[in-house]
Amino acid sequence: MKNQNNWRPSKFAYSNGRLMASRNIKDVGAGSRLITDIIADFYEKNIKKYAKGKLLDLGCGNVPFYQAYKENVTDNICVDWENTLHRNEYLDFECDLTKPLPFDKGEFDTIILSDVLEHIPNPDHLWNEMSRVLAQGGKIIISVPFYYWLHERPNDYYRYTEFALRRFVENSGLTLIQLEPIGGTPEIIADIFAKHVQVVPIIGKGLAIGIQYITWLFIRTGLGKKISKTTSQVFPFGYFLIVEKVN
Repeated sequence: MKNQNNWRPSKFAYSNGRLMASRNIKDVGAGSRLITDIIADFYEKNIKKYAKGKLLDLGCGNVPFYQAYKENVTDNICVDWENTLHRNEYLDFECDLTKPLPFDKGEFDTIILSDVLEHIPNPDHLWNEMSRVLAQGGKIIISVPFYYWLHERPNDYYRYTEFALRRFVENSGLTLIQLEPIGGTPEIIADIFAKHVQVVPIIGKGLAIGIQYITWLFIRTGLGKKISKTTSQVFPFGYFLIVEKVN
């Protein structure tokens, strides 16, 4: 990664030893705090378990996971495309993710693809390229939204079911290690409400943050966990995957 000494936390930041959504409203909007906290938890747990060696951060934006993975890897290569809304000084390569990646076969031990796949108009190509540049035994750590608003328009093309994601993994010659829904109906309702109410003058941002905090407390109760887990099977907020190159 270029200019490592200039890097600062953006979308994700550590607080009391836990990776979570930045509380800086310029980095994470008032209506996105809950889901960003949930995604942070998934990544922190799995980065510690799976990230190693040379890491490729695809569609990296402001490299929000750098602090989470830097101690686990030997090198991190940051890639994003010229149309991104998150232009920065950390990029090693600026390239179109719909075209061949400028890397050798089996070059990387770990790939991170966080909320990027929905922005790729030709996803099969990217899956095949990730498979090509991933080393044997390497892992891809992926998250995608499902019930989520349009973002980075007009470059927001798809929402994937778990069945589509399984198909991508199989067709690219990879092996699925883990596939989990991210949140269910409580999280979706809170997110929709928060994103609508945050624009209300004076009280909007406070209401958005408050309803998400109440939902966060609820989904940590026994009843809340049960509702979230049960509804996530048919109303998933998104998905989190770990994929491995076995052969």
